[in-house]
Amino acid sequence: MDVQKAIQLRRSIRAYDPREVEEDKLMRVLESGRLSPSAGNRQERRFIIIRDANTRKLLGEAAGNQRFVAEAPVVIAACSVEKEYVMSCGQLAYPIDTAIAVDHMTLQAVEEGLGTCWIGAFNEKKVKEILQIPDDVRVVSLLPLGYPSTVPQSKPRKRLDEIVMWETWRS
Repeated sequence: MDVQKAIQLRRSIRAYDPREVEEDKLMRVLESGRLSPSAGNRQERRFIIIRDANTRKLLGEAAGNQRFVAEAPVVIAACSVEKEYVMSCGQLAYPIDTAIAVDHMTLQAVEEGLGTCWIGAFNEKKVKEILQIPDDVRVVSLLPLGYPSTVPQSKPRKRLDEIVMWETWRS
């Protein structure tokens, strides 16, 4: 599958089939995150793979009782071990670098016939307690991963002429 096709097919999946994700598919998803770029090649991202049903249930509760988090056979907690590095543009690197890695993983998941849903709405303190993550590590996102039981229709997107400007900012 080409990248453009994967981008077009990617959806936020909130209903999962109970079948397990094959190890080779999971490893290709993780490898795509590993290969993603990071500021200064710092590679500060870390990924916790959660398959235990009870732990997934607790993560779903920490994410505002989103049951589909527990329903997915795998949840990936995307974390950063370095939270202070600021790029020369003034932006913190860790949320951007981790987001790039997770985005690579979501697109690889599409290639593998899997679904994901980026979860940014969660109680970080609870997630850290559940997964025994040290205080100095940031949890950037949770990524349920599995075979979709339903695939929603695509949502409308703005036209390019609504979001693209040429040469300078325009209102």
